[in-house]
Amino acid sequence: MKHYYQQTVDQVFEELKTSKNGLSPVEVIEHQEQYGLNELVQEKPPGPLQIFFSQFKDLLVIVLIIAALISAISGEVISTIVILVVIILNAILGTVQEVQAQKSLDSLKSLSGAHVKVIRDGQLVEIPSKELTVGDVVYVEAGDVIEGDGRLFESANLQVNESALTGEPLPVDKTIEPIDHEVQINDQTDMVFSSGLVTNGTGKYICTAIGMNTQIGKIAGLINEAKERKTPLQRSLEEFSKKLTIYIGILCVVLLCLNVFVRHQDFLSALMVAVALAVAAIPEALNSIVTIVLSIATQKMVKNHAIMKKLDAVESLGCISVICSDKTGTLTQNKMTVMEVFTDMTPYTVDLMDAKNNYAQQILLKASKLNTNAVINSDGTAIGDPTEIALIDMFNKYQNAHPDFMIKAERMEEVPFDSDRKLMSISSRNHIYTKGAPDELLKRCTSILMGTQKRPLTDEDRDLILTQNEQYASQGLRVLGVAYKNLSAQNTKITYDDEHDLCFVGLIAEQDPPRTESAAAVHTARKAGIKPVMITGDHVVTAKAIAQKIGIYQDGDLAIEGNELAHMSDQELADKLDKISVYARVAPEHKIRIVNAWQQKGDIVAMTGDGVNDAPALKAADIGIAMGITGTEVSKDAAKMILTDDNFATIVKAIESGRNVYNNIQNAIIYLLSGNLSAILTVVAASIAFLPDPFTAVQLLFINLVTDSLPAIAIGMEPDHPDVINQKPRNANESILNKSAITQIGVEGLLIFIAVFAAFFIGLKTSDGTATTMAFATLTFSRLLHGFSQRGNRPVWELPFNKYSLVAFGIGSLLLASILNIPVLEPIFDVTALSGINAGVVILFSLGCFAAVQLFKVFQSRND
Repeated sequence: MKHYYQQTVDQVFEELKTSKNGLSPVEVIEHQEQYGLNELVQEKPPGPLQIFFSQFKDLLVIVLIIAALISAISGEVISTIVILVVIILNAILGTVQEVQAQKSLDSLKSLSGAHVKVIRDGQLVEIPSKELTVGDVVYVEAGDVIEGDGRLFESANLQVNESALTGEPLPVDKTIEPIDHEVQINDQTDMVFSSGLVTNGTGKYICTAIGMNTQIGKIAGLINEAKERKTPLQRSLEEFSKKLTIYIGILCVVLLCLNVFVRHQDFLSALMVAVALAVAAIPEALNSIVTIVLSIATQKMVKNHAIMKKLDAVESLGCISVICSDKTGTLTQNKMTVMEVFTDMTPYTVDLMDAKNNYAQQILLKASKLNTNAVINSDGTAIGDPTEIALIDMFNKYQNAHPDFMIKAERMEEVPFDSDRKLMSISSRNHIYTKGAPDELLKRCTSILMGTQKRPLTDEDRDLILTQNEQYASQGLRVLGVAYKNLSAQNTKITYDDEHDLCFVGLIAEQDPPRTESAAAVHTARKAGIKPVMITGDHVVTAKAIAQKIGIYQDGDLAIEGNELAHMSDQELADKLDKISVYARVAPEHKIRIVNAWQQKGDIVAMTGDGVNDAPALKAADIGIAMGITGTEVSKDAAKMILTDDNFATIVKAIESGRNVYNNIQNAIIYLLSGNLSAILTVVAASIAFLPDPFTAVQLLFINLVTDSLPAIAIGMEPDHPDVINQKPRNANESILNKSAITQIGVEGLLIFIAVFAAFFIGLKTSDGTATTMAFATLTFSRLLHGFSQRGNRPVWELPFNKYSLVAFGIGSLLLASILNIPVLEPIFDVTALSGINAGVVILFSLGCFAAVQLFKVFQSRND
């Protein structure tokens, strides 16, 4: 069966059982029962309580809950309370982070106006938009928002801005003639679609779809179907949690058996040692630290015009290998601008116009000023068609440069533009000025203005003008022709019949030019190993021309249209994917398909967009990036990042930040795990050597939650290193604990263990309490010093100054000193007062460990 846009009006009326008089009250009821109401279906998102309880599914959290239960059974009240507080605080932090209002469908609903004008039983009535049904006859005029999808059967200079749906910035001229071949939404000129804004003229259409069956409704469905992908960091941390849980479980069971069957400890005491080991192994504050580091990074990025809606997405930026970018407003200025004029058979850039000495240019500027319905207000705000706004901009720019250039003529009458003539004319007291499609205009011209004189227009002239027009068009420029003729003062009333015997004046070539920084940003992206791809609703010639200018389209690349993509198999697309740099005239489902194709190759994909049509792809992409200035609420809700300046260059800056954030998080994790490893080794070594327990669970929790967290956060706030943008994207499947990270954890953890165990062994000569206190103090102080070391892979003197590390060390040292010297805190943390000699041993061993780590860093940096 043919689509509605391929059918005649009579066929549509017959199929939908309606007429120009609209539906009768009985038919309305029947149609509403058959098709339902004009509403979008919304899925209920999970509530905060549901999200809160989901936080306890984490394996490491489950291990801590078991540890808390064992502590409670053993009578260790303080340990139990501390562990439970840690678990609940982490759950609250996770809930706050994940509670994202699912507003996409609410925003889609808000696009529908409250009322719509329909013809029912031959009468024009206004009804709530939700009562609109298939078969209704709808009347629209300038300023109305289209409700439902429909087939036009009357159109009087009707123009509809469908940019929110199609991504094409210019209003679409609507007709009533059917289209005999299959086309995408952008080219269905006899149809109107829900969310379209009528910018000019009037029209009537037969409603062919409502609610979820409209194009907007289909997009709503796509948003529901699009699954958000976990970030590489999320996947890596989940994998790490699983492995760590297994290792902890095995180690705890081995230690429990060792203490019960070899050392003959009672079961509860042995269980508490296993609990201490679990607490030592689990980086309790890891999730909180990652959240804090990501939050700090997002605050930095706001200053660079990038707002991250989802914290986890910050780190994903470092893995991006493909950026699928919209053209209008992101790579371009989103403002039509006159680039060249063609008068006296000569092209001139706007900056080189000389209307004071060029009569044809004077007429061209006069026509640009008078033959337009656009307005630029004194505050700079512009209202009207973008191509006409560009004409006024050109005139104003010239007049500002030449204040004595004035237009005295006044506009009198207008013959509006329509899609059949493709012309618009206005009259002054002495002339008629006409502008429009060059090929149509030339058909009505009999003369040409050369210098100050008119002469007959020859076939050779026509060919040269059309050649210039084609040259402009091949560069992606939108071209208008300008002509005029004399008019008697008494004949200011003009009609279509006056558009003949015109004198050709020239051509005006416009374009939405690239942003000045786009080319440099694309170059930087390529240098960073990132493939830039343009996806736009604009015409392929325009898109390709812009893509060539800024470096997205290069020799050997392909530029294809949505229709061609629609007829490609998945395998054909996969085979050509690397070569396709430009996709034009695409539909929403095409964008998702492009994103999925790259993801199936293992790439991490960023997708930019501003319209309703972009929302499903924004959600499906690894990083959806919405435009903050021109973006619809739907696109912003579906995205993970919002650009407050709508600038492609900002994406590249954000990627640089993302790579630095990942490095900082990785260094923070290495710092945490190397310290935890030293504690594990100390606990295991003490058990094997039949020595007393070196730590209590409370001591280990204090180290992990307080003295560890501060340096780890400081590491996360390490200044950005600009050289990271010159590296290739990180493999998203690579574990955060790669070979280099594991080596650092092993070596540095071993060095800290040696210092701690040595202090513990010396303390045993005094008492078990002294030994435990010395082990606790040495581990704490060594890890505080280690916070300076683990800011990078180089020795501390080669790293830049980080004031946060200094603050973290100072606070941590003050807390440690308070625990060791304030008597009221001694029973809480199971410590005893240290003699001056023993305190000196703690400091000496900690500094010795710090020096040994620096030697390792020197060796490591030389082998990088």
